[in-house]
Amino acid sequence: MEKRQHRTGLVSVSFRAHAPREILRTMQAAGLCYIEWGSDVHAPCHDVQRLDELACLQREFGVSCCSYGTYFRLGQTPLSELPAYILAAKRLGTDVLRVWCGTKSGADMTKEEISSLLDCCRAAAELAAQHAVTLCTECHTGTFTERPEDALWLMQQINSPHFRTYWQPFQWCTKEQNLDYLRALSPYVVHLHVFQWKGSARYSLADGIAEWQSYLALLEQPHTLLLEFMPDDRPASLSPEADALRTIIGEGK
Repeated sequence: MEKRQHRTGLVSVSFRAHAPREILRTMQAAGLCYIEWGSDVHAPCHDVQRLDELACLQREFGVSCCSYGTYFRLGQTPLSELPAYILAAKRLGTDVLRVWCGTKSGADMTKEEISSLLDCCRAAAELAAQHAVTLCTECHTGTFTERPEDALWLMQQINSPHFRTYWQPFQWCTKEQNLDYLRALSPYVVHLHVFQWKGSARYSLADGIAEWQSYLALLEQPHTLLLEFMPDDRPASLSPEADALRTIIGEGK
């Protein structure tokens, strides 16, 4: 049986200042077929006309929406607003929504705050199940999922196929620490955000090929790998970054 390959794409927030048509044209030239639209600029959840235009553009350029990158923050944004994001995701053709979890690291939260956040996550997961979508937390500093032990605990507590996580390396951590994080979370990871940063310095993905190959070696199933932010924020850099990503997964353009 032929082994399934990772899918490659782009996070639209990489080019917040650019129009969707320009982004999709750049993606097409770079050979990328999947996009995560951000709800902050390109795909506001209440702008039905914009969402439908994006869906049309996707068909025009042969690109599929693999996820909706929301800025819905569990524990802060009212849960009553989540259905609007879910409906927006479906208009874009995806059943995966990226959400943020809390407003600070689990290390800085009280037991009462953690309990309240857990209740919110459970309610959100139930709502996601009702709508047949999957909510994925962002593994990011300044959120509850900053530490691997907290992220793993949360996944185990919610214990729902409709509540999963993204993964991305923390630029302030060592490669070994990032490997430990992904190793712990790998059964729950849906998509990955891909970039090569060290501290506040951005590097070309070509500089991190071996490192990223070691990350992907921990994954038993194929995933969607989404390039997030160029080393210099220029659309012209997308093609070489996409070439590096294909080298990582052993695939030609």
